[in-house]
Amino acid sequence: MTSPHPRLPRRLLFSAICALSALALVPASSGLAAGVPAPRAAAATFTDDFDGPAGAAVDGAKWQIETGDNVNNHERQYYTAGNSNAALDGQGHLVITARRENPNNYQCWYGTCEYTSARLNTSGKFTQTYGHVEARMKVPRGQGMWPAFWMLGDDIGQVGWPNSGEIDVMENVGFEPSTVHGTLHGPGYSGSGGIGAAYTLPNGQAFADDFHTFAVDWAPGSVTWSVDGNVYQRRTPADLGGNTWVFDKPFFLILNLAVGGYWPGDPDGSTSFPQQLVVDHVRVTTSDLRPPA
Repeated sequence: MTSPHPRLPRRLLFSAICALSALALVPASSGLAAGVPAPRAAAATFTDDFDGPAGAAVDGAKWQIETGDNVNNHERQYYTAGNSNAALDGQGHLVITARRENPNNYQCWYGTCEYTSARLNTSGKFTQTYGHVEARMKVPRGQGMWPAFWMLGDDIGQVGWPNSGEIDVMENVGFEPSTVHGTLHGPGYSGSGGIGAAYTLPNGQAFADDFHTFAVDWAPGSVTWSVDGNVYQRRTPADLGGNTWVFDKPFFLILNLAVGGYWPGDPDGSTSFPQQLVVDHVRVTTSDLRPPA
């Protein structure tokens, strides 16, 4: 199914996100036939549990912080540097905070900026091809909020977007408090034509009420999305209508909290500030090659 939102390319600014860990060993009683090698245990390649003192900035060896505005999606925030809008809370979390403010006369595509927030990525610090990628997070709430955990092809500087490919592990827009989206973008299937699906919590629960784990399991020729271990879609080249699959190469990670834009719409009188995207961990492992059940 195509993505329901008319999103335009996200502009790569400076950057930030991602992390990983987890080991899966096959027990001796797994039932594998004699002589068949056991699946290789998944190896942690990137992990950030955001341990550190309250107010500290993110680990600069893992993340870079993007700065500036984003005209491509008509977002309203200015992404700031340092720990102004992205800081540890001293309890093992990264907190990305969106505020209705402009402390330094920041200028945005629409004039004087009305909001600040943060965006982080791992470009130049960590990339990976295939594996399990997850983040455990509590999203903000309110009209105009647009938190995301996603990945871009590391060759974006050479081939541009969408030829680079984009894997949206999780996006949420404030007017859908119970629903998140997972989407692929590439040449011929980007923006409103992205290939994806939605996952909705049961019984009217809101994602902002608690932490949830958002993940993809990425293998040659496939990407599978899950929420709290519940798989809700799998995409392969067969879903692209003959367009090119661009997901067999290194990608880097991104975490951000946007304010406003084409898809979520702008904040209104019902939106309270500040709003926070709270990240418990980011983990990446190599493929966990489990035997069939």
